[in-house]
Amino acid sequence: MKRALVVAALIILTLAGSAYLFNNYWTHRFDAMIARQAAIYRVDPDLVWSIIYEETYFSPWKTGKDGEIGLMQVTPAVGREWATETGMRELERQMASDPHSLLRDPERNIQIGCWYLEKIWEQFQDAPDVEARMVAAYNAGPSRAVEWSRVEEGKRQTGAEFITRIDIPSTKAYVLSIIGRYRDLKNAKTPQE
Repeated sequence: MKRALVVAALIILTLAGSAYLFNNYWTHRFDAMIARQAAIYRVDPDLVWSIIYEETYFSPWKTGKDGEIGLMQVTPAVGREWATETGMRELERQMASDPHSLLRDPERNIQIGCWYLEKIWEQFQDAPDVEARMVAAYNAGPSRAVEWSRVEEGKRQTGAEFITRIDIPSTKAYVLSIIGRYRDLKNAKTPQE
């Protein structure tokens, strides 16, 4: 009886350890790409990682209900805008003819997602808690995030105040989830005193 319990415990521990290692591999296998593209576009790799976690749980083959593609759920319209603004004519032609194959490439998808986040950051860089605004704009569009950021002249709006003004429940939940995960990552990297 004791031997059967020991064997069962060992099997459970082995399975749990394997699941942990697989999950750790799964959620960190794109870390080098994220770091590389985040550095190029001056965005925090932890924020990018948190967005990918929420969007697709690191599944590059995912397609959203509104046509979003890949790890960061980039739309073909954003991909075309990126190709046009960066002056990459061949990629512009590819985005026009076959955006799915280009956006399913993890490196390209992360590159375009980081480029888009940098554009959003440029709009909100002077606002407090810019990450919440970036995430809301990434999900619901920059114009909505601008509307939720409006305050009286001379006043500043905190990230918490901004989030309370989000009037799309799914976007509010999206922002809260990503910002929570992002803060957890930051806290885990900060030495505890």
